[in-house]
Amino acid sequence: MEAEMLQSPLLGVGGEEEESDLTDWNLPLAFMKKRHCEKIEGSKSLAQSWRMKDRMKTVSVALVLCLNVGVDPPDVVKTTPCARLECWIDPLSMGPQKALETIGANLQKQYENWQPRARYKQSLDPTVDEVKKLCTSLRRNAKEERVLFHYNGHGVPRPTVNGEIWVFNKVAAINPNHPLAQMPLPPSMKNCIQLAACEASELLPMIPDLPADLFTSCLTTPIKIALRWFCMQKSVRLVPGVTLDLIEKIPGRLNDRRTPLGELNWIFTAITDTIAWNVLPRDLFQKLFRQDLLVASLFRNFLLAERIMRSYNCTPVSSPRLPPTYMHAMWQAWDLAVDICLSQLPTIIEEGTAFRHSPFFAEQLTAFQVWLTMGVENRNPPEQLPIVLQVLLSQVHRLRALDLLGRFLDLGPWAVSLALSVGIFPYVLKLLQSSARELRPLLVFIWAKILAVDSSCQADLVKDNGHKYFLSVLADPYMPAEHRTMTAFILAVIVNSYNTGQEACLQGNLIAICLEQLNDPHPLLRQWVAICLGRIWQNFDSARWCGVRDSAHEKLYSLLSDPIPEVRCAAVFALGTFVGNSAERTDHSTTIDHNVAMMLAQLINDGSPVVRKELVVALSHLVVQYESNFCTVALQFMEEEKNYPLPSPATTECGNLTPVRDGPCTPRLRPVSSYGNIRAVTTVRNLNKSLQNLSLNEESGGSVAFSPGNLSTSSSASSTLGSPENEEYLLSFETIDKMRRVSSYSSLNSLIGVSFNSVYTQIWRVLLHLAADPYPDVSDVAMKVLNSIAYKATVNARPQRILDSASLTQSAPASPTNKGMHIHQVGGSPPTASTSISSLTNDVTKQPVSRDIPSARPSNVGNLGAQYTPHSHQFPRTRKMFDKGPDQTTDDADDAVGHKIFISATMQTGFCDWSAKYFAQPVMKIPEEHDLESQTRKEREWRFLRNTRVRKQAQKIIQKGISRLDDQIFLNRNPGVPSVVKFHPFTPCIAVADKDSICFWDWEKGEKLDYFHNGNPRYTRITAMEYLNGQDCSLLLTATDDGAIRVWKNFADLEKNPEMVTAWQGLSDMLPTTRGLARRVSIYLDRSKQGGAGMVVDWEQETGLLMTSGDVRIIRVWDTDREMKVQDIPTGADSCVTSLSCDSHRSLIVAGLGDGSIRVYDRRMALSECRVMTYREHTAWVVKAYLQKHPEGNIMSVSVNGDVRFFDPRMPESVKVLQIVKGLTALDIHPQASLFACVVSFPCVQFSGSMNQFTAIYNGNGELINNIKYYDGFMGQRVGAISCLAFHPHWPHLAVGSNDYYISVYSVEKRIR
Repeated sequence: MEAEMLQSPLLGVGGEEEESDLTDWNLPLAFMKKRHCEKIEGSKSLAQSWRMKDRMKTVSVALVLCLNVGVDPPDVVKTTPCARLECWIDPLSMGPQKALETIGANLQKQYENWQPRARYKQSLDPTVDEVKKLCTSLRRNAKEERVLFHYNGHGVPRPTVNGEIWVFNKVAAINPNHPLAQMPLPPSMKNCIQLAACEASELLPMIPDLPADLFTSCLTTPIKIALRWFCMQKSVRLVPGVTLDLIEKIPGRLNDRRTPLGELNWIFTAITDTIAWNVLPRDLFQKLFRQDLLVASLFRNFLLAERIMRSYNCTPVSSPRLPPTYMHAMWQAWDLAVDICLSQLPTIIEEGTAFRHSPFFAEQLTAFQVWLTMGVENRNPPEQLPIVLQVLLSQVHRLRALDLLGRFLDLGPWAVSLALSVGIFPYVLKLLQSSARELRPLLVFIWAKILAVDSSCQADLVKDNGHKYFLSVLADPYMPAEHRTMTAFILAVIVNSYNTGQEACLQGNLIAICLEQLNDPHPLLRQWVAICLGRIWQNFDSARWCGVRDSAHEKLYSLLSDPIPEVRCAAVFALGTFVGNSAERTDHSTTIDHNVAMMLAQLINDGSPVVRKELVVALSHLVVQYESNFCTVALQFMEEEKNYPLPSPATTECGNLTPVRDGPCTPRLRPVSSYGNIRAVTTVRNLNKSLQNLSLNEESGGSVAFSPGNLSTSSSASSTLGSPENEEYLLSFETIDKMRRVSSYSSLNSLIGVSFNSVYTQIWRVLLHLAADPYPDVSDVAMKVLNSIAYKATVNARPQRILDSASLTQSAPASPTNKGMHIHQVGGSPPTASTSISSLTNDVTKQPVSRDIPSARPSNVGNLGAQYTPHSHQFPRTRKMFDKGPDQTTDDADDAVGHKIFISATMQTGFCDWSAKYFAQPVMKIPEEHDLESQTRKEREWRFLRNTRVRKQAQKIIQKGISRLDDQIFLNRNPGVPSVVKFHPFTPCIAVADKDSICFWDWEKGEKLDYFHNGNPRYTRITAMEYLNGQDCSLLLTATDDGAIRVWKNFADLEKNPEMVTAWQGLSDMLPTTRGLARRVSIYLDRSKQGGAGMVVDWEQETGLLMTSGDVRIIRVWDTDREMKVQDIPTGADSCVTSLSCDSHRSLIVAGLGDGSIRVYDRRMALSECRVMTYREHTAWVVKAYLQKHPEGNIMSVSVNGDVRFFDPRMPESVKVLQIVKGLTALDIHPQASLFACVVSFPCVQFSGSMNQFTAIYNGNGELINNIKYYDGFMGQRVGAISCLAFHPHWPHLAVGSNDYYISVYSVEKRIR
């Protein structure tokens, strides 16, 4: 069993305490998985800004050079010697014209290194008209793309004050350049990106060792100028033998990363990219460094220009303006890389030694690793992320870089978004072309993380044939299951609502690959393989038929009984989309659909609400496909429901409720998180109303027998559990519940395996059953499906034309075409309380519902409606002839299409999206409960120490010996009549259940902590409660006599509302003849004739097993970890089970029965042999049977006749018998102390016909310790009959609830406590 085990702490507080702690630490926790703790829905998708929607190219480059070689401009005084080089050429070394042409050609070559595909146009010493013509031509040819305009004016005067630049012959304002950087740009220039060498007031440096066009050199030959500048710094003296001439001889090519020059260029790119990413705002970084390759290169080189030129008191300017970057720490890493490279140069050139590669990338990866390992949760992004991107290009470091990148992406969606914004996507997409096996696990992990955050990448993958990579990984049996799981998830995203992806993966044989792995031992892989299958054939008929040929649906059946609820849910999803295909149906496909439907129907009583909700949606797909068949069935069922004299059993009350006039004022119940609809929140008005309807007529003196005949159909018996928003639903909760019970009193399990001609009937019954599901999410979705069909059925059944308004109130008997609907001659109009049927579709915007408003109803409908008195929104007795007024002749085809969309559009569970969240969240992180420093862990340690303290203190008191137990330490008036009480094992909290609500009290402080509605239908009552995970984060389990089980959290919590964790039908076959009868306490009547035991449960925390029984002939064992039924042990008796007790160490279950027998079962044995012992020594109803929890523990049982018997499970007869007072009505046994308490009833002498009661407390030897008598007021008037009692699991405390609403707690004398 996969239980959530917690590792025990290393610390202890002494021997005994440490052992106790270990007990708590090693206990599994029930209902604490993610599916219980969070809502089943997908994560909100982050706005993805990483994709460049407006990616651009620089297609044309204008090189405008105004050099006027040999003539210095008049407004610039140059030094001697002076910087002369232009594009690394001395213009004075050749003739002026040749120099100009050579410089132009060289500049073009330098630009071509960055953008070889652009169209280059040189304009050397041009005139105004030439420049204008050039600019106009390039702009026109570039269309929407970019044009680069490069201007060098070293041979002309400086720009004018107005920002005009000089060309030859006359002044022309061509392009506002660097002097205008601080001035507002004209509107037409706002999209321009500009780079200039210096401010308006600055001069370019004239140092002879530097080129005259220093700024151009930085932009176009960054490595060359960077090395030259580095050699001119003082620090270069530390590297002997390096000269300006030597750096010209650095071997290698810029685009070959294996050579010294190429490696330096690679490092330079990584460093400038990193500086920009860390300093610039994200949107500006995207615009300048990711939108256009040439612009990105120029801006990377601009960062170098800023560093070099600032050292000569020049400030390069740009538009848009960049923050200063010249002092960034990464420049030191660049200096180190240059230093290491240059230090090797003399030996490489002179001696020919091998080049040692720079440790730069390895060191940066180490820095990134340190950030990942040592960083705190909330911190700045790692500086090295762009460098990791560059390292992916290197085969040497690629494996390590991918590993670190995967660890970074695992930090959460924010990390994925960050990596995508850096530009990682094209790199990892390109890597899918690699055949290296060692990269497979890393690439699969990275892609799973990316797709979990941004599923739109599915198109990119299919376009680049990336899906083939993942198909081969999934089919690889040598890949670990974890990585195949991620691959299945990736493929499930690729085919999700994307037809191109579905077709590509179908051709890649995805269905066969998935089917082979359906029974893999790894549960998450089974889950995602099933989801993947469900998505590939969703609305894709070719894939469905491919699945049919491979018997995919039959292979999926095995997963319907999988131990993991998520896997079962995935299988239901896959089968649901399998039958939900909208293609035309053949006889073959209909047969398959029927088969699938009947297999799915077996999950009707699955223990997981997630599975049952997915089941409703799967069946709704079938309903959409076979709508007309289901409409026919719906009409038949509605007709049956009307004609069958069985209303809601409102008048068959259970328990001893006093009339409302004697009851206290009903307090306001707390809202419940899982019950947002009207079924959940019970207001004062309707609670009082329900109490009024349900109260027994005590004066009549007779108990009400359960039979269809004597139940009333009064509309006043409307349930507090009516349908959500009553006006919206044609079929109310009560109607559906009645339909469900009318259709069959037998078990729904017997419906499986019937002939196909009644498949629709069986599925309708399944949906009726699910509409009465104890979990609101399930019942709400099922109600939607049923009401959709009910609406459709009534629309189809109405006549097409109505003659006049007078005939609206009456009609001839129905013709055979309207599928068995009858029209009543009198009082047949629908009730006025309900609004238009069209409100059913009120959440569908495209549905043309406005025409359905019954505006044409005659004025006398209201009077007729007054005669209509079934329960609140019962199905109307007439066809819906008023829905589309008298003149409406439009065909219903459009309506049908819209209705079909309405069902399918609303039928979503969010399970698949919720499952995908697993991959978006950290999977490598230590779970919080295992992190020794986490808040969760500290709280848990505190709770376990508290538990140890409670155990030790309680044990001390018990060891002193208990001479009396009658000190009342708590007394308060409960909001409802207590029917079950349960102490929390470790906190001073007691849960008190009345018929359908639970109140929590602090018995130390005497305060009420909480009170909320349990959500059970009004004709049922709570008959048992258990605390789950009592040692830790407690949950409360409630069981009602209709067989439903509900589990609650956040009770008695001031900050949160109570929330339903889960609910399911624990027992589906509760016998209606013995359920819900009024039970009158009498020592003269045999208990078995006074109604059933309701539902009884026993909980094993050590194994996570829940034993359930009651008014049935079986003991059903539930595994709460798997959320499924494990065993149905037949009791072998014709009587109900009144008490259950189990021992996990011996695998024994002891049942006390209404016929007085005690039966012992060993659940390890076969069902036919598991009843190992039957004791028939009691002759009357067994009040309590208890199995002591130690290896030699005996069975202790007590019957209403007062005989207490002790049995050794190995012996055929009792080993000890005690006789106490007769007339026991309730009893409890203390699990630690040798105590038991019982309620004794006897006739009152003073007042004939009434009963007196007292509570007697005995020790294990049957010796009376003391009595607690209930007399109050004049002449000992009786206060109230005792309805329940319970001992605390550890303290010697006894809680007693009485029919006068009071709850008391008694303990030992104060001096002992």
